[in-house]
Amino acid sequence: MKFIDEATIKIYAGDGGNGIATFRREKYEPMGGPSGGDGGRGGSVFFEADQNLNTLVDYRYTRTLKAQRGENGRSAECYGAKGEDLVLRVPVGTVISDKATGESYADLSHHGNRALLAKGGKGGLGNIHFKSSINRAPRQCTKGEPGEEFELYLELKVLADVGLLGMPNAGKSTFIRSVSAAKPKVADYPFTTLHPNLGVVRVGENQSFVIADIPGLIEGASEGAGLGHQFLRHLARTTLLLHLVDIAPFDPAINPVDEARAIVNELKKYDELLYQKPRWLILNKIDMVEDVADKVKAFVKSFGWTGPVYSISAIKGVGCKELTYDIMTFIEENKTIQNEIVISK
Repeated sequence: MKFIDEATIKIYAGDGGNGIATFRREKYEPMGGPSGGDGGRGGSVFFEADQNLNTLVDYRYTRTLKAQRGENGRSAECYGAKGEDLVLRVPVGTVISDKATGESYADLSHHGNRALLAKGGKGGLGNIHFKSSINRAPRQCTKGEPGEEFELYLELKVLADVGLLGMPNAGKSTFIRSVSAAKPKVADYPFTTLHPNLGVVRVGENQSFVIADIPGLIEGASEGAGLGHQFLRHLARTTLLLHLVDIAPFDPAINPVDEARAIVNELKKYDELLYQKPRWLILNKIDMVEDVADKVKAFVKSFGWTGPVYSISAIKGVGCKELTYDIMTFIEENKTIQNEIVISK
């Protein structure tokens, strides 16, 4: 299935049914009074988060969606039936906003979350409502109200605890294959990963976290180079970012420090909040260099890095287990802090 993480659609709630003007005509009541019923309310449009979906592909080609119109009123004081609501299912993590203004309407971050986006129109009134002592045979009735309509922008932000950053071929897909059951494509050419991949990393019997691998960034991504910033939105909900750097590039002309700086600059250009997230430096492919400790020390000094540093070989699993344990500890401590903040409020 093709991975689609954004879509623009138009939704239309159902119009209300019209009220009608009719009169009773029965055998023993030739001068019967008004009997026109009200129109039914139009169907509304709801969005619901469904954990069984992982892409917005259903809305990439179906751009217009309409709820059912309410029925018109009937004679004998019968009201028209209500229009059927339209429930649109989207992946967990979908953010819905107004296409024109950018105003956010809903963030469906949990399975079963439901949001009403467009209300159906009210049904019109039948002539039974206009009967009075001086107007015994009213012929007035009203039309149903139109339903609401919107042009919406749907944006999927995957739910993950940890996000991977790095240049193409830094070893992000290899790392996620090494620590989880996910099997993203791995090859010896850049941009092997074309869409986000999620993997569940199990550290203990009841301990696990979700890690997200996105396509690699390159310098100039903010101007559209490579795949641009298209997939960085999927790191917005993460607790921790892992910046993977290839410490042993095939091309000797490539300077790993310059590449690491380019990633940090692109991250800052995209979103200051994302740039401020906790970030760890992961130096990958240590199995391909000699004097690992000296190489790591020289890199950290040249890069000017003061945060946590880990040296791993994703393809051989060296250092990966210890890294996942530390990540799990960090996530649990962060959740404890967040819970304390909520309780204090």
